[in-house]
Amino acid sequence: MTLVLNGSSRSFDAVELTVATLLDTLGLSGKPVVVELDREPVFPADYAATCVRDGANVEIVTIAAGG
Repeated sequence: MTLVLNGSSRSFDAVELTVATLLDTLGLSGKPVVVELDREPVFPADYAATCVRDGANVEIVTIAAGG
């Protein structure tokens, strides 16, 4: 499976991915992130049920506190 992840093409060995499994694969599971799938926001409660299809455009932004 190939996705456009944050503007760069990236391949994954998975046949099926959800947002939750993608975040886990990237080491971002449980971390504060904002996810956009094909220009639509995905709410955290929907990560496990939202399928990511081959060729999808995914934007992931990590949230960092600071001052």
